[in-house]
Amino acid sequence: MKLQGVDQIIQQGLENGIPAAQLTVFHRGEKIHSQAYGWLDPDSRHHQTTLETRFDMASVTKLFVVTAFMILVEEGAIRLDDPVSAVLPGFTGVRPIQPYENPLEWGAKVTVTTEPGSVDAGKITFRMLLTHSSGLPAWRPLKDQPDRESAIEMAMSTFFSYPPGERVVYSDIGLILTGLAIEMVNGKPLDETVAERVLQPLRLDHTGYLKVERAAGQGEGDFAPTEYCRWRGRRICGEVHDENAWRLGGVAGHAGIFSTSEDTARLGLMFLRGGSPILQRETVAEMIRLQAAYQDTRRGLGFALWSPDPEASSNPFSPSTYGHTGFTGTSLFIDPERELVVAFLTDEVYRGRENRVIMPLRVNLHRCIVENIEKG
Repeated sequence: MKLQGVDQIIQQGLENGIPAAQLTVFHRGEKIHSQAYGWLDPDSRHHQTTLETRFDMASVTKLFVVTAFMILVEEGAIRLDDPVSAVLPGFTGVRPIQPYENPLEWGAKVTVTTEPGSVDAGKITFRMLLTHSSGLPAWRPLKDQPDRESAIEMAMSTFFSYPPGERVVYSDIGLILTGLAIEMVNGKPLDETVAERVLQPLRLDHTGYLKVERAAGQGEGDFAPTEYCRWRGRRICGEVHDENAWRLGGVAGHAGIFSTSEDTARLGLMFLRGGSPILQRETVAEMIRLQAAYQDTRRGLGFALWSPDPEASSNPFSPSTYGHTGFTGTSLFIDPERELVVAFLTDEVYRGRENRVIMPLRVNLHRCIVENIEKG
């Protein structure tokens, strides 16, 4: 099957400022589209994007991390409804509810609720972390801490931004804590656990974390560059874009993995097939069922579920769809009803964080793919 109109939509995205992209689509277990687009150096156009180019997955990293966590759940090493403090003893104590720092506007704060109150951190469970309903703030400036240990301490001791369970607030902090818990339970660094439990069994050979200490490799190799970082004073290429993940050494539960669209799509294919060979079918069913909701936001375990919002990336797909997006411009969506997996990776953040074009582009692309599938 040839997907009509897909290349034209992506080409329009390239003309609107996206330097590089990859798209891989599986339908009924068959790869029906896999192509690279654009340039790694959009100004000189000397290096074309290839299917081996690795993209900073940003928050799509969370799917790899939650998969590793659920493998440990299956093994009985940890339980979803265990308190986080059972693994991370420092995550205890009554803490205030207050506004958190706005990551996109220096000096500004984000207020989730104006109601005064406090939260007992010792009652927060891993299920709450994975459904983004824990009450934790979306973000804290870990990047401003002097070292990894201080950044971890800030995450562990953070205040809350709303009463647990009252709403859904997408939280990087919750997945950072999840990554730390995986390290404690498995007795290995997070990148090693993800590689051994997820990447190697699925043969995702072009996927993995890039540690910050790999300084000699910055800017080298087949990596899609992201934005010029004023905080670091350089164009980011071959190192994690997310500043908090960078402060944590490049390996964190919320960001840090680099991958290709083909590898990312194969992760999605594993879920579409019921988890084989690394997860049980019952575990996948638990991950993709509705666990928490607030307004148009619906969450499974780690996964964002289909949204009725017509501007949401998942909306063109069927209501059983689940997936995730990343701030750099990456995404993975699985539509079980259509037996469809779509991995669309870009470095759209290359031009900066304002006037983003990725969301409407992604919706148009998904809509076009669905129309092609329905036409047969």
